[in-house]
Amino acid sequence: MILAALGLYFASGGGWAALLQSLGMVAALGLALLVDRLLGEPANRWHPVAWMGHYLGWAGRWLVAPQDAAPAQADVPRFLAGALAWWGGAVVVFLLALLLQWLVAQAPWWLAVLLTGLLLKPLLAWRMLRDEVVAVEAALAESVEAGRARLALLVSRDVAQLDAEGVRESAIESLAENFNDSVVAPVFWFVLLGLPGAALYRFANTADAMWGYRGRWEWGGKWAARADDVLSWLPARLSALLLLVSARCLALPTVWREARHTPSPNSGWPMAAMAVALDLRLRKPGVYVLHAAGQPPVPADTQRAVALGGKAQVLLFGSAFAFTVLVAVLLGGG
Repeated sequence: MILAALGLYFASGGGWAALLQSLGMVAALGLALLVDRLLGEPANRWHPVAWMGHYLGWAGRWLVAPQDAAPAQADVPRFLAGALAWWGGAVVVFLLALLLQWLVAQAPWWLAVLLTGLLLKPLLAWRMLRDEVVAVEAALAESVEAGRARLALLVSRDVAQLDAEGVRESAIESLAENFNDSVVAPVFWFVLLGLPGAALYRFANTADAMWGYRGRWEWGGKWAARADDVLSWLPARLSALLLLVSARCLALPTVWREARHTPSPNSGWPMAAMAVALDLRLRKPGVYVLHAAGQPPVPADTQRAVALGGKAQVLLFGSAFAFTVLVAVLLGGG
């Protein structure tokens, strides 16, 4: 929305009209976050991310390598097919969102804010994430087996050998990682590019979640994985900063060091920030340990993590508002 407002500003020779439109978009963001808090997710048949998943599932059938394929061997045709399928879906998603944004802009300002907020909401998913993590903890209170079963709905890793601590650590890690993927990154791209930016990011992130695996997906999903890495790079680091500031902990150098322990260039940042801010040890067995000096998480730490994420979400909205006002002040005086 900032880039769109800047374009309108300079096209009109200056003034406040385009920048007030950006403030309206911030109001739409606030509405989207409020609707998410109160109502959660829409039904799948109305959910744009579910539609993206249907397309990616259909296209993905041609991208996965045969069982006997050697993953280390370059598979250029599948790589190109994966890139083409990604771009085809991305262009359609971006253009549809751009069309919707243009149509909404023709409405009176109050209706445009309302419609933009409702259209943005499905691209954000904090309440669902929070509820799923809390549900894992509730299942753990019944038994480790119930906790594993509930966790398996939230993460893609093998949960069969996890003990109670491992289940809790995985749930808190997922909360931190998806705080970026489902909240911060969509908001970041919405602030820059409006609805098309948020929709494009959710498409890229969904493609990575469905195609970005090693093994038989090594080449068919490589483009999707790298695209998500690029689009998530800055938001992941902003997510870490939001979590740290919300916890009144400014141990950014420690988070930078800990984040390097994970194989992902991005997901380690919010996970390490969550671990350091709450003084918790978080592990993925056989892969990494974050903040090894921290305490093993106990049941109360799940709620602490959820509460920290909620505070960071409020700070995110405040930051988006402040940034937009700053742009308005700087340009409005020009």
